[in-house]
Amino acid sequence: MLKKLTVVLIFSLILSGFIGCATAPYVKPLPVPGVPGFYHRVETGQTIWRISKMYNVDLDELVSINHISDASAIEVGQLIFIPSQRKEPVSVRANDTSDDFIWPLKGKVVANFDQTVNNMINKGINISPYSDFDVIASRAGRVVFYNDNFGGYGKTIIIDHGDGFSTVYTRNLEVFIRPGDNVRKGSVIAKAGSAGRDKNTYLHFEIRKKYIPQNPYFYLP
Repeated sequence: MLKKLTVVLIFSLILSGFIGCATAPYVKPLPVPGVPGFYHRVETGQTIWRISKMYNVDLDELVSINHISDASAIEVGQLIFIPSQRKEPVSVRANDTSDDFIWPLKGKVVANFDQTVNNMINKGINISPYSDFDVIASRAGRVVFYNDNFGGYGKTIIIDHGDGFSTVYTRNLEVFIRPGDNVRKGSVIAKAGSAGRDKNTYLHFEIRKKYIPQNPYFYLP
């Protein structure tokens, strides 16, 4: 009888341990030694770029101090350390998404930023369309460049967003805008296609800050 009670007790302890693991609250990361700051809990649709703008903190510093290597893995509820003494947003409201970037094409990412593609380092992301080939403007801006076959990338569009950022859209089958046009965020500007020796259909998309390619995952929701 004693042996039976002992087995039941051990089983109960093991079971309670599993349950405890399953229902344990999110563990707050350790503070960054010597750096004043606080934690921001990621909300639905927020990007690292949006959070950096909310608290007027440099995006690269935010990425570095939080050891973020894969921005696509940021999840709702995750805690991001903000290296600042002010705990209130200082530049924009948390729900103000008017300047946010949106995905330029509904599809699957087939090549990531800094990945080697065709013996070249990819400075954007390649997106293969699911079914709809419409390419849309990721942000509002002015078309400042168009070329029918730019460096083997095919029909190429560059939109200037007026704040040091620009977006690049290449490998288009059809283009519906021209230099000088002002475009709204979400408006259709082209149809995804192919270019050069690579006959696969996908959009090559870049986000540039002062002409320097950025990791789009830091900016896209």
